[in-house]
Amino acid sequence: MEIWLDASGADSPDIPEGVSRVWSGSSADVAEVALDDHRGQDEALSLIGLVPWILVRCGDWTMIPLENIVAATYGSGTKLASAISREVDLNGAAFSLQHGVDAVLLPPEEGFESLWATANELASATPDSISESVSNHSLVTASVVSIESGGVGERVCVDLIERLSLGEGLAIGSSASSLCLVHGETLPSEFVPSRPFRVNAGAIHAYVLMADGSTRYLSELEAGDKVAVLSLNGSQRGVVIGRLKVERRPFIILRLSTPLGEGQIMLQQAETVRLVMASGEALPVTHIEEGDQIMALNEASMRHIGKAVSGEVAER
Repeated sequence: MEIWLDASGADSPDIPEGVSRVWSGSSADVAEVALDDHRGQDEALSLIGLVPWILVRCGDWTMIPLENIVAATYGSGTKLASAISREVDLNGAAFSLQHGVDAVLLPPEEGFESLWATANELASATPDSISESVSNHSLVTASVVSIESGGVGERVCVDLIERLSLGEGLAIGSSASSLCLVHGETLPSEFVPSRPFRVNAGAIHAYVLMADGSTRYLSELEAGDKVAVLSLNGSQRGVVIGRLKVERRPFIILRLSTPLGEGQIMLQQAETVRLVMASGEALPVTHIEEGDQIMALNEASMRHIGKAVSGEVAER
């Protein structure tokens, strides 16, 4: 995706790094269309195949007409650019119909720094690379040392806007150095249907691994945040949270021995909550026994506001 600078209403604006074209308001290879109603959409559609570029401006941002034009231009030889002035609209343009526009036209950078920063990130990526943009993490084997009652507290279910596959889950734990692979609710049980978008992540104090490699407490998560989804087979991807569901539930504590020391995780005492075993099986926490081998993420560095830094810390 290209980034164009809109200089049509500015006097000699600074040209930020990464700009492919400075738009002065007219060009022989670009037809500009006001996409304010169905007539604008019809005009844009009529130009496909006749001009190298179509630039659309939306007085009131609307996705459906843009999607219609993206679909029509795909493979036609005509490329599509869209004027964007709000950061919230940028993602919709960049990934419309999983293809997106070929260029975004942005206002001068001053006053729109965040918009430009996001556009530069998207310009060097594809929809797939955005969803897969997770720092590489290697799982290790941890041994269950003991299983105890954990009392009653607040449990967080993390509901995602994509379905999980078998073997996938979130990295959760009471210490950032020992995060367990908690399996998604992709498996039906005898008593309840599957929830393939959900991970019953555990106690509200626990850490969860984010897509950018940082950690957050479950209590800090919000809809729109992107968590890291990991799998025993090594696949890793970032997935956006759609909802958090917090309820009071009974807990159990699993204390662990890992290559880097001790760790523990507090999970709801329920058959639908599963950990990924070294064998690849997703085993309910209610069936786990002392000595079982589960998959965990070990990291030696300490964390400050979720970021890994050098230093020593003890979390019990």
